[in-house]
Amino acid sequence: MYPFLFRHVLARLDPERAHHLAFTVIRLIPSRGIGRLVHGFTRPRTDQAVHALGLRFDSPFGVAAGFDKDGLAVIGLGRLGFGHVEVGTITALPQPGNPKPRLFRLIPDRAVINRMGFNNQGAASAAVRLARVRAVAGRPVLGINIGKSRATAVEDATADYLVSATALAPLADYLVVNVSSPNTPGLRGLQELDQLAPLLTAVRAASGSTPLLVKIAPDLRDEEVTRIAELVVRLGLDGIIATNTTISREGLTTDAARVEAIGAGGLSGAPLRARSLAVLRLIRASVPAGLCVISVGGVETAADVAERLDAGATLVQGYTAFLYRGPLWARQVNRGLDRLRA
Repeated sequence: MYPFLFRHVLARLDPERAHHLAFTVIRLIPSRGIGRLVHGFTRPRTDQAVHALGLRFDSPFGVAAGFDKDGLAVIGLGRLGFGHVEVGTITALPQPGNPKPRLFRLIPDRAVINRMGFNNQGAASAAVRLARVRAVAGRPVLGINIGKSRATAVEDATADYLVSATALAPLADYLVVNVSSPNTPGLRGLQELDQLAPLLTAVRAASGSTPLLVKIAPDLRDEEVTRIAELVVRLGLDGIIATNTTISREGLTTDAARVEAIGAGGLSGAPLRARSLAVLRLIRASVPAGLCVISVGGVETAADVAERLDAGATLVQGYTAFLYRGPLWARQVNRGLDRLRA
């Protein structure tokens, strides 16, 4: 049913408009009194629980940051079978993001290019909503992803992150420092160790007892990945999320002229699979077994999730395949894991 709907209806709509329509439906699931019924249909049938970060994740599969930028659909996403929901990226200051169009499908590649630009309502607004989310019984694990406000100069980035961390860490089950989106000028430069170390140290202090992770780019050189992994261990952070979107356009089957016309933005989806898996293996080889490593990038099927878990991921996230698989995607993964890991 969904493949037909996608090909004949959703694929004809502007991608951002299609996202908002689907997002609205997901938001409505709990308010229509069918949340428990839906969750009974989508949750794992076998025990897939993962214990990490001092938390219990009912499923190792969660939804990555970017889908729910403002924390508006956490409960609905949980009812669809995701074991955790990472909201954001949230910035200290409200911002509209980049001009539209800013979201593009690459259907032959089962991929997306986006240059959304951290469009969100800001940390203060998110804090009000997420305080209500925390009070909901049976909610999924809540991750909160924070980034630099576009209006803030790079040299003032630490102070900007601290505003968000102070407001949101008390509401998060875990907090993520995003220094890897390609769509905020200067942001990826914060992955340089001389800038990253003081930033993470300051956010760590502001986060209190909330587990803190950092999200990195797939475009780092292998030695840079290893150095950041070693820094995370040295600073006593709780984990790493690998990876964000890529600026690479290698290996795409979509017409090159179409890709060039789209222009700048981060590529996500199936083409990221190999590099994301390689970065996972690099990190796992460089950190203690107990450090939480969340793998994201090119994940679509239960077999993909199982492959990441077997490669050392503690948890796995997805986002882009939601577009191609539809609202029962998490159920498909959970049922597949039931079979593969029974």
